[in-house]
Amino acid sequence: MILIDQTAPAAGLAPETASADALAADALARRLDGEIGTHEKLEDRIRIIKDAIPGRVAFSSSLGIEDQAVTHAIATTGAGIDIFTLDTGRHFSETYDTLFETEGRYGTKIRVMYPDAKEVEELVDSDGIYGFRYSVESRKACCDIRKVRPLNRALAGASGWITGLRREQSQGRAHVPFATYDPVQNLIKLNPIADWSLGQLESYIAANKIPINALHAQGFPSIGCQPCTRAIQPGEDIRAGRWWWENENGKECGLHSRNRPAAN
Repeated sequence: MILIDQTAPAAGLAPETASADALAADALARRLDGEIGTHEKLEDRIRIIKDAIPGRVAFSSSLGIEDQAVTHAIATTGAGIDIFTLDTGRHFSETYDTLFETEGRYGTKIRVMYPDAKEVEELVDSDGIYGFRYSVESRKACCDIRKVRPLNRALAGASGWITGLRREQSQGRAHVPFATYDPVQNLIKLNPIADWSLGQLESYIAANKIPINALHAQGFPSIGCQPCTRAIQPGEDIRAGRWWWENENGKECGLHSRNRPAAN
């Protein structure tokens, strides 16, 4: 168990405005950021996270290859981490197949979070069925309703949030830490495979015979909603197939941004 040093200065948090709990969480996050990377095995990293963080720890899985690796480590260690996924209503059928196969493989239920039906109806009525292609703002509004708001509900009351982010995934993720205090969600955000290369990830998947989305073998390294995801060409960036009609810089849906959660 890692003890919280409440006397340590909290990076990025002004002592005069931050609460004692926030300062303590920030100190623990910085300590975990240094600790997680010293362990080679993903299973050990998961155990460290679960043992160090008091309260509920949640893992948001997109059912992509990175998240399938993390799911395997959580399931095989019996860490008791809450696994959930976001169903936007626009997934590929292969994504649902992956969810079904994963639950069967590990004998566990993955909590499915849905967007508010009324908000989706109002969005489509206002912008049209493919309104997200008209502008970046319209696309982000769609992501907010279908993904960000359900995420906020899923994380409510959690102390820790595990993701499958890797530094290799994009230029914008090149400096992803192992752990950081997220003042927006008011929890510790943890990225246990942040330092993994694609080669490491694929080796782990193969060695453990982990089920993965069939689309990965068809040129889809990053899989989101069907209307917003395409296969990539050789030499393209790993996230080039996401919202491909937009500018290449900083393409994110808002799940991992620092914006204040929208009111539900």
